[in-house]
Amino acid sequence: MNRSFMMLMLGGTFFSAISQVLLKQSANKTYKNRLREYLNWRVVTAYTIYFGVLLLNTWCYTRVDMRYGPVIDTAAYVFVLLFSWLILKEKITRGKIIGNLLIILGILIYTL
Repeated sequence: MNRSFMMLMLGGTFFSAISQVLLKQSANKTYKNRLREYLNWRVVTAYTIYFGVLLLNTWCYTRVDMRYGPVIDTAAYVFVLLFSWLILKEKITRGKIIGNLLIILGILIYTL
């Protein structure tokens, strides 16, 4: 198992969370027409990031055992929680904290 490729996958998860925030920001805006809803810089950037992460993960899976991929991907929930709070100014509820702590605990149990 190559840890540097696992870190690359984690970085991809980080950027996937950023793209989710971009899509949320775009969904919160009102556009003049339907075409602008889908062809604006936030949506295009978000899907470009998704495509890049897909290629990155495909490459990383040549060096990372398949069982670690889904575990690394769950870190996206933690990143999305933090970005939603920092960028979108959403409230962090007790339920969100408990859910994310369970995710982190699951990651730790599985990897140790």
